[in-house]
Amino acid sequence: MIDSGMVSSVIPSVILVPLLPWLAAAWIGVRRLAGGPPGESWEKTTGRVSGAANLLALGLLLALDVQALLQGAPGPVRLGEWFASGPWRVPIGFHLDPLSLALATLMALIGFLALRFSVNYMHREAGFQRFFLGMNLFTGAMLLILLAGNAVLAFVGWEVAGFSSWMLIGYALDRPIATGNANRAFITNRIGDAGFLAAIYFCQVTFGGLDWDLLHGPAVQGGPLNIGLVAIGFTVAALAKSGQVPFSPWIARALDGPTPSSALFYGAVMVHAGVYLMIRLEPLLVQVPWLLILIAGIGALTSIYGFLGGLVLSDVKSSLMFSTTAQVGLMFVLCGLGWFEAAAWYLGLHTCFRAFQFLHAPALMAMAGRGARPVPGWLLRQRWLYSAALQRFWLEQAGDALLASSTLRMATDADALEHLVIHPLLGLPAQASAIASLAVREGSPANALDMPLSAVGQGRGLVGSLIQAVASLLHQFEERMVLQGGGEGMMDGLRKLGRRLVRIDDILSQPRYLMFMIFITLVIIL
Repeated sequence: MIDSGMVSSVIPSVILVPLLPWLAAAWIGVRRLAGGPPGESWEKTTGRVSGAANLLALGLLLALDVQALLQGAPGPVRLGEWFASGPWRVPIGFHLDPLSLALATLMALIGFLALRFSVNYMHREAGFQRFFLGMNLFTGAMLLILLAGNAVLAFVGWEVAGFSSWMLIGYALDRPIATGNANRAFITNRIGDAGFLAAIYFCQVTFGGLDWDLLHGPAVQGGPLNIGLVAIGFTVAALAKSGQVPFSPWIARALDGPTPSSALFYGAVMVHAGVYLMIRLEPLLVQVPWLLILIAGIGALTSIYGFLGGLVLSDVKSSLMFSTTAQVGLMFVLCGLGWFEAAAWYLGLHTCFRAFQFLHAPALMAMAGRGARPVPGWLLRQRWLYSAALQRFWLEQAGDALLASSTLRMATDADALEHLVIHPLLGLPAQASAIASLAVREGSPANALDMPLSAVGQGRGLVGSLIQAVASLLHQFEERMVLQGGGEGMMDGLRKLGRRLVRIDDILSQPRYLMFMIFITLVIIL
């Protein structure tokens, strides 16, 4: 007989479940920054550390499952307060109900299996360490999404999952198509993230807090309008993350990463994050009936899009991905019809089945020894439908026309305004210093290094002349009073300091350090 008191003591350790994979990722990153040996010399160590971290997280979840069976699911658990500012209070809390525990356990199991599969699959790959860093980041992020007790913690996992997926879609850094697809997926998901942030704000205004359990009670203030705004924001985030129409094209471009990451991201786990969010928000969504109808309609359109798109594809990964898109669309249909429990069962079963299919795809292709199945005759006879399916119903072109092109035109107009209006008003030179720097880099005849120092930053107009006069006075004060007053030793010290700073700047401009700084910036922001 298991001691229930001993099992209850496991609850505070739930914070380690998402942290353990992140600690493994941090260990990999720090070791590489410290100049760890490249190649296959440390592959086994990296695989063992990653596997151990994820296996331990799985073990903690199994202990929590035992706790739920013996005493019932713990429900909301608060371990402390992250920050507080006025009415905004964000606790370090987790929502341990049967839904989150079951899906988190399934996620940890699939993540562990995918990592073990990757040890041999990625053997002798140049980016082995980078791949495992991204996989550990992702597994920790998904576990946080599933276990988070409030919207802010869920958003942290949401963002880290998006960052790690961008990192692994662009795994082949030498292929412009892969890096371009990674950027497209990352930017598309920013639309959903904007909806998530808006929902967080309206959730605080409406319910006076950000905990998921607050959604089970009546709104404290704000009324139906604010409830609708909260629901719309979270729905946009869910549709974008799960690749529903009109956000579907980014998933088709996300298969440039290695097969294990495709299995974990778009086959089994991340593509279902939007469905999980809808199930978690059931008490909120049922208060907005028209939105449920819209969700069901979008899910139905996405299912048709995925079904027809998958019929005209010739490679197995893309076919599986379009099939996944169609299946996730059906899950949204179930949510829209109010059958949230059926959607949860569907999600779990599809996650297991699709993960196996993606991981088995390379062996299946080797064993089959034949081409893809032909396009069905009924679709070939419908030429207009066949052409539309080949072009993926022009969703990508429509998105570029509505979003990318308009953004580019707005940027061009802003640049023209700056050069034709703002620069003359402030008396700035016609060519900004950035243009001169570009000339230096490109080796242009108009090299900025050939320009006399007095010609750089010449002020024009009233404002420019005034700024130049003040700058000249400050320069004279610096030269005659500060630098010369400190003696030759001070000048030598400044020169040495300058050389060291230049050396540090050269080191930090290397790709691995830039990636580290980006990660640190994301951690600080979140």
